[in-house]
Amino acid sequence: MKKKARVLFVSQEVTPYLDETPMSIIGRKLPQGIQERGKEIRLFMPKFGCINERRNQLHEVIRLSGMNLIIDDADHPLIIKVASIQAARMQVYFIDNQEYFERKHILTDKKGDHFADNDERAIFFCRGVIETVKKLGWAPDVVHCHGWMTSLMALYLKKSFKDNPLFADTKIVYSVYDDEFPGALNKDFAKKVLHEGIEKTDVEWFKNPTFVNVSKAAIDLADAVIIASPKINAEITKYLKKAGKPVLEYKGPDEYIDAYSDFYDSVLEEVAEMVD
Repeated sequence: MKKKARVLFVSQEVTPYLDETPMSIIGRKLPQGIQERGKEIRLFMPKFGCINERRNQLHEVIRLSGMNLIIDDADHPLIIKVASIQAARMQVYFIDNQEYFERKHILTDKKGDHFADNDERAIFFCRGVIETVKKLGWAPDVVHCHGWMTSLMALYLKKSFKDNPLFADTKIVYSVYDDEFPGALNKDFAKKVLHEGIEKTDVEWFKNPTFVNVSKAAIDLADAVIIASPKINAEITKYLKKAGKPVLEYKGPDEYIDAYSDFYDSVLEEVAEMVD
């Protein structure tokens, strides 16, 4: 009997924990739809401070928490929380840390300015997901990343954790949205991202970490790309045409779940054919 494909969803936004946006709706409906189509799923998101823990019945998973992640020579405790979406029979894992995620806003302060440490929050989130999946001992066939905060997943999985048997055969699908941020992330981003197995040549794009460059870095290392918004940045569209990766064009609300499920299958079949 063929084993169920396993899909790990790493999402910047998921409703009902955050307000409804095109990304947060996909973050909520896609994992359920993929699970209903016979695949096994896990779903991770950041535990932003505006998420009401009591109302959403979040609780800490002690056996998964307690590790420290080092970013820019400083220790940051990793806390894992979990909640259930009963209607979907789905669990959601939350990556939490007091310093990075306690504040009551998501990516911008009350004036609308982007937080100066969004770079470190993205690093912490991506590495936190990987460390938690390692503790769960759950080997994903596909990792599907949603939102620019997830753009480092491909770098860490393909470089730092490429020899870990859990991720040896994992394929990475990166969704490009119109979630552009102004300017650039912290100027030291390239240095902060460095981790075991990552060379300086791997972080060239991060020397000027604009939205476009961070997206290009994710596209370079992803196995396949999905255009998840009706209109995305023109420079990224142009880059995708040259990248030579399998690309799924934008699909509307009524068709994307089946299209994404088929797309995962085609990416996995391509790999199986290469092995044969």
